[in-house]
Amino acid sequence: QVQVAESGGGLVQAGGSLRLSCAASGRPGGRFGMGWFRRGPGKDHEDRDFVASITWSGDKTYYADSVKGRFTISRDNAQNTMWLQVTTLKPEGTAVYYCATNRSFDCISDYVKYDYFGQGTQVTVSS
Repeated sequence: QVQVAESGGGLVQAGGSLRLSCAASGRPGGRFGMGWFRRGPGKDHEDRDFVASITWSGDKTYYADSVKGRFTISRDNAQNTMWLQVTTLKPEGTAVYYCATNRSFDCISDYVKYDYFGQGTQVTVSS
C-alpha cells in the first residue's frame, strides 16, 4: 500500500521559515523521483503549481523560478523521507503544499507525470 504523507505546515510571519516533511513508502516499481506542489487559496483541487523536484539519488534538483534561492529540496531514502526547507516566506506562499512521487529518472515539473500525492499540509504566511 502506497503511503505519502506531508507534515510541518503552520502559520508563519512573512520572512520566516518552515521545514516541510514528506514520508513516502510502499510505492511499487523501485526507485522514484519526488516533488512538491502547492495550491493557493481559491484554486481548484487539481490546480497545483510546481515548486521543486528531486531525483531518486538526490543528485539533481529543480525549482520553480518563484522559489529558487529560498527553498531547498532534499531526501533521505533510508528514512523514506523528503523535505522542503522554505525560507524568506512571502504572503503569496500561503498554500496547501503537496508532495508526490513520479517514475522519472530526471527532475520533472509536469503535474500529470506524478502518480501518488499526499493529502497536503497547510502553510499560511501572515504579512
